Amino acid sequence: MIPFGLVGWVVVAIVSTGVIWVGSDRLERAAAKLSRYYGLPVAVHGAVVVAVGSSFPELSSVVISTLLHGEFSLGVGAIVGSAIFNLLVIPAASALASEELEATRDVVHKDAQFYIISVLVLFITFALGATYVPGGTNEAAILTPTLALLPLLTYGVYVFLQYQDTRDHAAKPADGVDPRREWGLLAVALVLIAVGVEGVVSAALAFGDAFDTPPFLWGLTVIAAATSLPDTIVSVRAAADDDDVTSLTNVLGSNTFNLLVAIPVGVILAGSATIDFLVAIPMMGFLAFATLVFIVATRTHLELTNLEAYALLGLYGVFLLWMVLETAGVVDGVQGI
Repeated sequence: MIPFGLVGWVVVAIVSTGVIWVGSDRLERAAAKLSRYYGLPVAVHGAVVVAVGSSFPELSSVVISTLLHGEFSLGVGAIVGSAIFNLLVIPAASALASEELEATRDVVHKDAQFYIISVLVLFITFALGATYVPGGTNEAAILTPTLALLPLLTYGVYVFLQYQDTRDHAAKPADGVDPRREWGLLAVALVLIAVGVEGVVSAALAFGDAFDTPPFLWGLTVIAAATSLPDTIVSVRAAADDDDVTSLTNVLGSNTFNLLVAIPVGVILAGSATIDFLVAIPMMGFLAFATLVFIVATRTHLELTNLEAYALLGLYGVFLLWMVLETAGVVDGVQGI
């Protein structure tokens, strides 16, 4: 690791976040033009195309943390923290950026329900790793590449269901779009994002060394917020343009991708991974609670009001305060942090 001082690493984190921001903006524009060119439905554009593209930073954080730094837990922390950020901050910011953020029954009943399934599948995968894999105990699960296939196959089902929605869709391809140019710009955007993520991951590891704190914590907060920028940009911009469906399906689709694809990819790259239940269960529990709050808020009158938006932001503030108190040793609900 490059021997910077603490201030130097703060600068690296800020600059790297800016690189992620620029790359994400380019990615979102290219993805939008390609979706119009191929005539994809709005819901599929938001739930799959935009969600997968804007989740590339989270996927990169797992890959880079595991392969370059040998810190799988850092990538997992980024995934869980990003999922919480996506559920609480992005919808709130999107609602405040528009007069009102309207949901649809398809968003609540299809995308949200499948996202809940993705959380349950991850829980089941952890349980299998603790029960049937040698070395698994009541306090830890051993995840193997074979177990990682379960969430990956579940994501395949999700993509198949989205494909079913396109079968009756009358495509109206857009004119004036050069697909080769847009695919090229999208590839460049992905490279920019990967470079930015490497900078943020290195800075997070340096912060952990400087403050004598575990990498998981910095993944849960700093990396999670930085890698969630693409989702924030996409959803807020969509809400400002009165495209509420894309704004909400992007959040749910991104979280589904992160849980069912990004974490299993990290396991496959690492060969095996140990999940500490003393840390994972409280975090996944809070994620489940945040999911419930998000669904209730969007389901009531099928819109997210400014008051509900402030409530979501307040809940995220509570989460950050909880992490600070855990780190300082004031509370001990997440044993291991």
